[in-house]
Amino acid sequence: MAVALIVAAGSGERLGGSVPKAFILCAGRPLVAWSIDAFRAVDGIDRIVVAVPSGWTASSDGDVEALEGCVVCEGGSDRSLSVRAALSAAGDLDDSQVVLVHDAARPFVERELIERLMAAVAPGAGCEAAIAATQVTDTIKVANEDGNVLSTLDRGTLRAVQTPQAFTNRALAQALDQGEDVLAAATDDAALAEALGLAVQLVDSPSENFKVTTQNDLDLAELILGRRAQAGAPR
Repeated sequence: MAVALIVAAGSGERLGGSVPKAFILCAGRPLVAWSIDAFRAVDGIDRIVVAVPSGWTASSDGDVEALEGCVVCEGGSDRSLSVRAALSAAGDLDDSQVVLVHDAARPFVERELIERLMAAVAPGAGCEAAIAATQVTDTIKVANEDGNVLSTLDRGTLRAVQTPQAFTNRALAQALDQGEDVLAAATDDAALAEALGLAVQLVDSPSENFKVTTQNDLDLAELILGRRAQAGAPR
């Protein structure tokens, strides 16, 4: 059986809200609820751990409902520290057990993507880390501090990394078993695994699986999730 770790400990300062970003209402529900529902719908996931901001307590019935049945733990001051706290809260796991890491700020994750990531790191698959990623469609240029272009990258080789990210428990624990300064500098857990020499497999993901960061993102998420709810899509 697999475990899902959902990182919901961010403050959401760029959204300017009075509550943590994961608990801002989006299409009538806390943002994190949409991701939790996706993982609940996947056969083989028997535990969901949600890392929340230190000192946070549920302030509405919606918060309580969203977290029902989940293991809740306090996150850390940085993303990877929150993942490490969530992994610890998950309890004793076998080395080969599949652990998925997901950002609560990506509410569009769907069951099919989660299942493909799980399959990529399942026992016998020959891979210990797999990450959701989408093809880069914009032209990417490298610039110096003065804003002058140094080079243009081949976008055919570029991928924008998303979550979920899937690991064997052994691989994730090894990646997170580093100093807090190293974890604080990491932008995703796959980078920590790469630095240790572990192979990371890319799993194609739709560009719609974007991260809610700004008010414009939240407005778009409200529109898309509202349409899904009206169409009767599984929550």
